[in-house]
Amino acid sequence: MNLDDPRAEMRRLTRRSLITGGIAAAAGFGAWEWLKSRREDNGIYWPLRLVLRANEQITRDYFRETRLSRTFPPSAIDAPRANGGIGLEQPVPADWSLRVTGASDSRPEFQLSLADIQALPKVVQITEFKCIEGWSIIQQWGGARFSDFVSKYAPDWVDYDPGNDYAGLQTPGGEYYVGLDMDSAVHPQTLLAYELNGKPLEPKHGAPLRLAVPIKYGIKNLKRIGTISFVHTRPPDYWAEQGYDYYAGF
Repeated sequence: MNLDDPRAEMRRLTRRSLITGGIAAAAGFGAWEWLKSRREDNGIYWPLRLVLRANEQITRDYFRETRLSRTFPPSAIDAPRANGGIGLEQPVPADWSLRVTGASDSRPEFQLSLADIQALPKVVQITEFKCIEGWSIIQQWGGARFSDFVSKYAPDWVDYDPGNDYAGLQTPGGEYYVGLDMDSAVHPQTLLAYELNGKPLEPKHGAPLRLAVPIKYGIKNLKRIGTISFVHTRPPDYWAEQGYDYYAGF
């Protein structure tokens, strides 16, 4: 056997690898240049938005209100972590009230106090708060189920259309805003929360009222709710406009 044969074979394989790698790199570069030439759709190129929407549809197809986020014992509760302050730059308004729009034809807009929310049945749950940045903590939330809020204050939305009806939430000044499909809004673990780890919310955690929706990433858990709107078209969403997944569920 010729001792040079292994070296020749290695050279042949190396050339083939370099050629294959070069072709793949050129194809990748060409695909990236093509992608950058596409129009944007809510902050990202439309082919990427199509992928996010496909993922959303798969997730929504498998959605069930009986599928609950895991709950934990009190011993698992972590110290709260403040993250994200958009819409919280100013002190809590002394005259804070919750503005509700679109809840019914007979009552298109009205205001509620924190006492009105606290008068609804109180629910306490210990769930995992997941941040899209990759970290998570266990927190205890106290508040009213969004579904109980709908039943009492939004009678026209009790029999909502799962594919076309939404709830939009905003901070008092409108700086931060999220949109929720109604299936997620009325999920049994979605709360209008006014307590965190057994204490009233602090301003940095969203006082006096915030959204706690454990089936969504933290970007959907809006702090310091100023307005809740019921709408028949997908409402604006702050991070979706920056290129993130609108659904933001898991």
